[in-house]
Amino acid sequence: MKVFNEIEACYGAVRDVQRRGGRVGLVPTMGALHEGHVSLIEAARRRSDSVAVTIFVNPTQFGPNEDFEKYPSDTEADLAACEASGADIVFTPSVETLYPRGFETTIHVSGLTEGLCGAHRPGHFDGVTTIVAKLLNILPADAAFFGEKDYQQLLVIRRMVRDLNLPVEIVACPIVREKDGLACSSRNRYLSPSERSQAAVLSRALFSARDRIAAGHKRVKELVARIRAEILAAGPAKIDYVEIVDAETLDSLTEVDRPARIVLAARIGPCRLIDNVAVKE
Repeated sequence: MKVFNEIEACYGAVRDVQRRGGRVGLVPTMGALHEGHVSLIEAARRRSDSVAVTIFVNPTQFGPNEDFEKYPSDTEADLAACEASGADIVFTPSVETLYPRGFETTIHVSGLTEGLCGAHRPGHFDGVTTIVAKLLNILPADAAFFGEKDYQQLLVIRRMVRDLNLPVEIVACPIVREKDGLACSSRNRYLSPSERSQAAVLSRALFSARDRIAAGHKRVKELVARIRAEILAAGPAKIDYVEIVDAETLDSLTEVDRPARIVLAARIGPCRLIDNVAVKE
């Protein structure tokens, strides 16, 4: 495994693989790797001749009152996880390398970024699309792998890639969950033991709603009200949103009459958690 922190060397390593006829898979991360990240690296390994991982906590996707300064970081453990999972190239740039003095360019995707997390985290997705576009240029992979836990992010990146004609396949990978159903997240480590136990209600509520839809309950207002009630009954929580949206456009639905996603974001203790489940009509 080769580790790079400079752009030119990393770009050269990726292009060397491709010049030899190899296919490169890219897994962008912000570090603090967990089983969800490992599953992305393993998915890239299965579909690629060489796997590249980026570890970079991107400041432009954090708001002024968010957790950029305290975002969990353990580079040594992350590199060990990358090597154990089959990564060949790891890019660990500094903020100054990716955002040099005078940097003034932002990529904005309209429409898909306006609701859900976009409404609660202004500017967040501009930071995401800008850094992902930069990484796709620095590591011009054949495919990039993203988890479905950040479902809105996945659709936004797909739209950016399509609209800008970027020559990369965006591969969606299933959510990886802990034994009690909580979606794996680097931020889970912020939770106290009691908050961690409480957080499992998020996935329970989502799966319960999915089962109700399968049983014939289609009215979104009633389904959402039940999810919110289940979350609040488990303990103190601040719900940012619970919605059922079109799986492709993220438009809010009033009735589940097409492929959809049940999506939510809630704060438990110091931690903002997101999750979603698919619904097939």
